Amino acid sequence: MSQSTRAVRAFQSHRAALIDLYDQLPEEHANFAAWDGGMSFMRLADHLSASVNRVPAMLRGEKPDAPGAPSATLTEARARLQSTLDAFAGTVSALSDEDIQRRIPAFGGREMPVWMLLEFITQHEAHHKGQAWMMARMIGVTPPMFVKMG
Repeated sequence: MSQSTRAVRAFQSHRAALIDLYDQLPEEHANFAAWDGGMSFMRLADHLSASVNRVPAMLRGEKPDAPGAPSATLTEARARLQSTLDAFAGTVSALSDEDIQRRIPAFGGREMPVWMLLEFITQHEAHHKGQAWMMARMIGVTPPMFVKMG
C-alpha cells in the first residue's frame, strides 16, 4: 500500500466518523458551543473543512486562500465536510511516495515533509472531532465509534 493511500485512509477514518456524528445532530443545535467563545457545531465543521481545503495550495508551495463564507445551516456544513473529504482524498491519492517525502513550506513558512503535513491534518481532525463528541453528549446525542473502519 502506498504512503498516500495510508494517509488518505487514516484521514478518512476520522472524517467519516465525524460525518456520521453530524448526520445525527439536530439542526436546532447548529450553533451550540460547549463554552463561551468556543466553536459551535457549525463553526467547527467549517473550520475543519477550511483546514483541509488549505492542503492543495500548501502542496504547491502557495499561500492558501482565506476560508470562504461561513455555512448558513448545519446541512450546508455537513455538505462541506463531505466535499472537502472527497477533494482531500483525490489530492492526496495522486501523490507518489516521492511526493510524500518532499519538503514544503507550511504554517508560516515552517518547512516540513508532506507526510508530516498529512499527519498534522489528521491529528488536527482527531483533536477537534473529540470536541464534537463531547458537545454531542452535552445535547443528548450518542456519538458513533470514534473512527469508521472499512
